[in-house]
Amino acid sequence: MSIVVEIPDAVAEGIRLPEGELPLRLRCELAAALYQRDLLALGKAAELAGLTRESFAVELARRNIPRHYSQEDACLDEAYAGR
Repeated sequence: MSIVVEIPDAVAEGIRLPEGELPLRLRCELAAALYQRDLLALGKAAELAGLTRESFAVELARRNIPRHYSQEDACLDEAYAGR
């Protein structure tokens, strides 16, 4: 499934980004916002942004958006380290 979001021309023209960067940057903005609100996991947010997980994690840090790290994540990491 693909979702298409229509942005009115007047709004698109008001966005202060070079026209060629607009689609990718908007996807990154949306991905960061959805991740921050815990509506999208890191891997899927990175995919939406068109970045690797590592690059997206750097982008989150640049924006001061903390990584989500649950107790389950900690247990998985602990199990992996204990191998």
